[in-house]
Amino acid sequence: MQATLSFRSGNEFAEQTRTLATVLGLKSSDYIRAAVREKNERVMGEHIAMLSRKLAGKHRALNTALEGTLTDGFN
Repeated sequence: MQATLSFRSGNEFAEQTRTLATVLGLKSSDYIRAAVREKNERVMGEHIAMLSRKLAGKHRALNTALEGTLTDGFN
């Protein structure tokens, strides 16, 4: 199943996009599709990295909180 996306852009942006697509031997739609795919992957990677840092911080906080309990029950 295919979907259609459309957006408005200024003439300068549209012309630059057409020119770059032509230089690369691509249709404008293929060039835009690839650019959006790359952006989506980058944003998702940044989001995963942020979540990883957040989880690591929680993990460190839990380890710090539990650190003093390692000898509990052995005295």
